[in-house]
Amino acid sequence: MPSPFDDDKIKAPRRGLFAGLRASFLTGLVVVAPIGLTIYVIWTVIGWIDGWVLPFVPTRFRPEQYIGINLRGVGVIIFLIFTVIVGWLAKGIAGRSMLRFAESLVDRTPVVRSIYNGLKQIAETVFAQTETSFEHACLVEYPRRGIWAIGFISTRAKGEILAKTPPDEPIISVFLPTTPNPTSGFLLYVPESDLILLDMSVEDAAKLVISAGLVYPNGKDPRVPPANAPAVEAAAEAPANRLASDPADPPADPRAMPPPMPPRS
Repeated sequence: MPSPFDDDKIKAPRRGLFAGLRASFLTGLVVVAPIGLTIYVIWTVIGWIDGWVLPFVPTRFRPEQYIGINLRGVGVIIFLIFTVIVGWLAKGIAGRSMLRFAESLVDRTPVVRSIYNGLKQIAETVFAQTETSFEHACLVEYPRRGIWAIGFISTRAKGEILAKTPPDEPIISVFLPTTPNPTSGFLLYVPESDLILLDMSVEDAAKLVISAGLVYPNGKDPRVPPANAPAVEAAAEAPANRLASDPADPPADPRAMPPPMPPRS
């Protein structure tokens, strides 16, 4: 009778057909789902832009009048051309004059003024071609001591906020994003000593926030920043390589040992 401790006699249970099909389906879903969702989102956005732009295009200029089919994406091309022309005109003297005149008319309208100024500020913040961006990713204790959250350092406090905060140390403005939508969050003004700077880039920190902590910058060792990961791995493998390549240390020579200490009198 075989012993229960005999490893050679114990065999792992075989996976059934259903388990194999289930594993293959999940693997295929991981591959197909991101591609399919990306194509769906792009296709939907193109159709949404076409639905807004094409009604303003005269019928005789639409391509379906000549090729006989509704070609998706024509509205996107017309929108891009129109936007480039408007931007080119707005950079000129005449365009700036017309833009200032139109904004002066908008400023006289109570409700429209508030909506336009708010949307303009958002557009300038998002699409302005400036180097203003988050400087570093950091850790900040939020919502209480002992709980850490990832934040993005914007800049140092200025103006009235700087004047009315304690002058003991610099105050840093930190944007605390939410998961999984990092475009919303909280603006915190935190003392500089309460922040812990991270070595990871802002992009890697954003991926970590969006994935709810599932995607780390360095998957092999999350404690190591991506820039230092190769050096740390090489340093970890160096002792093993040295032991494999060097011969065993020879036994110590008894004659080289220090003489024993004389006994105490």
